[in-house]
Amino acid sequence: MGIDIGSTTSKCVLLKNGKEIVGSALVQAGVGTDGPDEACRILLEKSDISEYQVDYRIATGYGRARWKKADEAISELSAHALGSYFLFPEARTVIDIGGQDAKVIALNEKGQLQNFVMNDKCAAGTGRFLDVMAGILKIQVSELENLAAQSLNPVSISNTCTVFAESEVISQLAAGSSVNDVVAGICVSVAGRVAALARRVGVKEQVCMSGGVAINGGVRKAMEQILGVKIFCSPFAQMTGALGAALYAYHKIKL
Repeated sequence: MGIDIGSTTSKCVLLKNGKEIVGSALVQAGVGTDGPDEACRILLEKSDISEYQVDYRIATGYGRARWKKADEAISELSAHALGSYFLFPEARTVIDIGGQDAKVIALNEKGQLQNFVMNDKCAAGTGRFLDVMAGILKIQVSELENLAAQSLNPVSISNTCTVFAESEVISQLAAGSSVNDVVAGICVSVAGRVAALARRVGVKEQVCMSGGVAINGGVRKAMEQILGVKIFCSPFAQMTGALGAALYAYHKIKL
């Protein structure tokens, strides 16, 4: 079992024989809550497997050190590298945007981590930035992709600080910009911040995205345009860290 305990969500994956994904679960509650235990409970119930049938448990993510049921914990970098390579064996660059940070990971042809760069000091370029902006616009984060797709003239959100960007968004709306154009500008802003990280690592195809923001097509498409590459994204993207943790658990018991 692999569990990825993030700042806002808990993701859990059960793996059989290192190849078959038996089941997965996601709960909208992260570190410091009962979200991790609830995600495990739901996963085992859905998979019709008892707790005693799980051979090994690996935790990763922001709250990995606080979950006492894990046999071991690994870094998010290792987990996302393993999970991404499992989903995309040709992947050489992994872009992971989570709730509190953004990471870009370079992999070699064996899926091993070669280099990385990480932003965990500022909310700009993270899921938290999107949450704040959606709150200002009084819309759901899940609506951002469709609204951005309807934009005819994306506005420029130039401030790198979330607090100042909030004021900028309000000013754009007051000046008459449409919600669609503001949302598109927000997506481009996030993509631009993370694309800058990717360039520091060196963008090598195949490029894939993981993490919760990966399923936001507005951000993903903006990043494709900025970087000039196709970005692959699995429907399982938000579970990539938990999948990588489960793969690591399998490797541990196989040794």
